[in-house]
Amino acid sequence: MRAGVAVTRPQRNPVRMPVTPPRSRPHARSNFELLGWLFMRWSGAVLLIMIFTHLFVNLVLGDGINQIDFAFVAGKWAHPFWQWFDLIMLWLAMLHGTNGLRVIINDYTDTAWMRLCLKSVLLTCTGVIIALGSLVIFTFDPCPPGASDDALPAWCPTGPP
Repeated sequence: MRAGVAVTRPQRNPVRMPVTPPRSRPHARSNFELLGWLFMRWSGAVLLIMIFTHLFVNLVLGDGINQIDFAFVAGKWAHPFWQWFDLIMLWLAMLHGTNGLRVIINDYTDTAWMRLCLKSVLLTCTGVIIALGSLVIFTFDPCPPGASDDALPAWCPTGPP
C-alpha cells in the first residue's frame, strides 16, 4: 500500500486458448535435405563464377554490347566448349532455382495437396525449360537451308547447294 492507495494486481485469465501444434511430417531416412542444402551452396558458387565469365566474355571483350547479334551467338556456339559452358550454366541455374522454390513451397504451403500441385507445376516447367534450352544449344543451325542471304551471317555459304 502506498500512501493510503491499495494496489491490486490484474487477475490472470483462467481460460486459455488452445494452441495448435505445427504440422508434423514423418522423419525421412535419407539425407535429401542436406544434399539439397549443399547443392545450393556449391551450385551458387559455381554459378557466380560462370555468370561473371559469361558477362566478361560477352560484354567486356571485343566491342561490348554492340557485338551481340545472331552471328555472335552462332560463332560462339560453333565451338563445343561454349555449347557445354552454356548448357552447364542453364542446367545449374534451373536446378538451383527449382531447389530454392521447392524449399519455399515446403515452408509456406499448408496442405499436402497444394504442395503436390505446386511441385508438379514447378517440376514440369523446369523439365520443359531444360529440355528446350538443351535442344536449342545443340541443334542450333546458324545457316539454315532456305533462308535469305541477307538474314544469314557473312560466313555462311550462299547460293544453292
